[in-house]
Amino acid sequence: MSQPASSPANGVEAAPTLLDRTFRISLLLKGLDGVLELMGGVLLLVVSPARLNSLTRFLTQHELSGDPNDLIANALRHYTSTMSVSSSLFGAVYLLLHGLVKIVLVWAVLKDKLWAYPWMIAFVLVFIAYQSYQLVMGFTTGMALLTAFDIFIVWLTLHEYRVRKTRTLTTSS
Repeated sequence: MSQPASSPANGVEAAPTLLDRTFRISLLLKGLDGVLELMGGVLLLVVSPARLNSLTRFLTQHELSGDPNDLIANALRHYTSTMSVSSSLFGAVYLLLHGLVKIVLVWAVLKDKLWAYPWMIAFVLVFIAYQSYQLVMGFTTGMALLTAFDIFIVWLTLHEYRVRKTRTLTTSS
């Protein structure tokens, strides 16, 4: 029995499915998140907590003049006003490492490096555990949505890993 024209067995890749495209878009979003984390980490390294507090007050003053109860603007002001040098350094190191690992793993998965899939899954599972702890300590819709997105990423990555691993095993035998 012959293989269909789009079969990987004859060297021609099948057209990407909706699930394939969703996986790639989700990975790109994770990679973009990693880039933003790197930028945030650098910002925390080069801007003092006092300067960051002043900048936050300046950037949120218009929003708070229109809505003094704005949740995000008030949360940003609270966090920057209580930030110390040590917490700023911790935040910078955390964001830099987390962003760098995320970018490397996303790049490796997009380049179809089979070793990266389990690492990506493990990495995201650790953050799901941490985010779940944060949700238990104090529920926020943003954290719940981020956790749901990460669970979806793990499911997609596991699915793609199984497909790629099966394809690799089939091709090599």
